[in-house]
Amino acid sequence: MEQRVSDIAAIDRDDVHRLKAVVNDYVQLMKPGILTLLLVTTLGAMLIAEAGVPSLLLVVMTLIGGTLTAGGANVLNCYIDRDIDAKMHRTKHRATATGRVKPIAALTFGIGLTVVGFLVLGVFANWLAAVLALIGNLYYVLIYTLLLKRTTPHNIVIGGAAGAVPPLVGWAAATGTLAPPAWILFAIIFYWTPPHYWALALLKRGEYGRVNVPMLPVVSGDEETRKQILLYTLLLTAVTLLMVPFGMGWIFFIGAVGLCGWFLFLAWRLLVDPTKARARQAFFYSIWFLAGIFAVMVADRMILG
Repeated sequence: MEQRVSDIAAIDRDDVHRLKAVVNDYVQLMKPGILTLLLVTTLGAMLIAEAGVPSLLLVVMTLIGGTLTAGGANVLNCYIDRDIDAKMHRTKHRATATGRVKPIAALTFGIGLTVVGFLVLGVFANWLAAVLALIGNLYYVLIYTLLLKRTTPHNIVIGGAAGAVPPLVGWAAATGTLAPPAWILFAIIFYWTPPHYWALALLKRGEYGRVNVPMLPVVSGDEETRKQILLYTLLLTAVTLLMVPFGMGWIFFIGAVGLCGWFLFLAWRLLVDPTKARARQAFFYSIWFLAGIFAVMVADRMILG
């Protein structure tokens, strides 16, 4: 009797482990790391637009809806790119690349997340926010992943508009409209995307080359890529400081000058000292830069009004 109970317990534990593994596979297809940054920009825009803290229900439901809609786009990206993901070291363990999640299951999951996220935003926030989130989803899947990624070295530049949509969603959820500062937030992420991804592309140039994805380093070489990183970081700095005449105060100005100044220094150092260590440093700093910029905006609005 005791042996039978032990066997049943062992089977139950195995079932739990298998279930956890399956759930983890599906969650990872949503790209949680990317979602975290998108949610930071969504929440930041809500707090800046409201000049305070919106209702907790609105914040929670907007973030849930945004997570589902953006997560759906990421899953569909993995579904479409499963062939090249299997050949790249960085992505070869994705469940769609290994076959642990079947293509039809990934497609169904991605579409399901998108539909539910759209409805959550529409019902609990407003339909403007829902439509904007859906536009970002479709742009990422249809324009970037299907049309641009494998055909042009400008894939990241044009495709970056998809990642710039979350602040618009947050602003629209909080206010029901889109004011000029919302579009500046959009532009900040739009100009941030090329130096962020090109720094990564410098590290993964060989992998992109093997799967025929025409990232800028593959097509134009490392030196041109480093020049473009510096150029777009300059443009990013100029766009970021546009928030000052649109209501941001001295807290934001000091923070933005410091954050942008260090980004420019890293981009310049990468240009004159072209090593993988410099590219890696620029890439990881770019992540903290975006979170930092939105943090100082929120601090400025909360403290100075």
